[in-house]
Amino acid sequence: MIHEIDEALRRLLRGGALPEGTGEVVFEAPTRDWAARRNTPTLNAYLYDIREDVARRERGAYAERDENGVVLRRRQPPRWFRLSYLLTAWTSRPEDEHRLLSGALACLLPHEMLPQESVPDALAAFRAGIPLTVAVPPAESRSLADIWSALGGELKPSLDVVITTPFPVTPVYDVAPPVTDAMITVRGRDGVPGDSRPRTLRTSTRREAAK
Repeated sequence: MIHEIDEALRRLLRGGALPEGTGEVVFEAPTRDWAARRNTPTLNAYLYDIREDVARRERGAYAERDENGVVLRRRQPPRWFRLSYLLTAWTSRPEDEHRLLSGALACLLPHEMLPQESVPDALAAFRAGIPLTVAVPPAESRSLADIWSALGGELKPSLDVVITTPFPVTPVYDVAPPVTDAMITVRGRDGVPGDSRPRTLRTSTRREAAK
């Protein structure tokens, strides 16, 4: 699921801040060695933190139904995780880097949710919005200066982009097929001969009832 969010973010930035042919969107760690090899305008979205959004955790199983409302299986609700990206711009001039960051900010700010056209097919099945925030101050436990120090690079202007995505949880529980027939046994009153034979009455299925 993480790599699919990577591609969704790449498509979003490609559509606004860095159109095809004008540079690259990459997800590598922006170390000194990587920076020395860079030779084209680049937006780097480095995934530096993954942690669960425990406020979204749900309990119990939920039912998956077909188009007729019949329960097919039961599964545990997804867990939600916050994927935090350090978004930086890399060019030969600081002015151009600022221009790239400005374009990225203008591209991301209008979206409180990941746009529907950017949502991966695997996430569309959840039928839930994918929250997106940009440049919100990170928690005190996450210092961007510490991240740069760990990468061995020099501090650069950056945008903190956070996408909160569902992640499927196993196991999945199969359910028995729905009951479509029922037997009702009808017996006559005492003293009424020949009326004690059980009779089977077939109930109509949901699909037949709809016809």
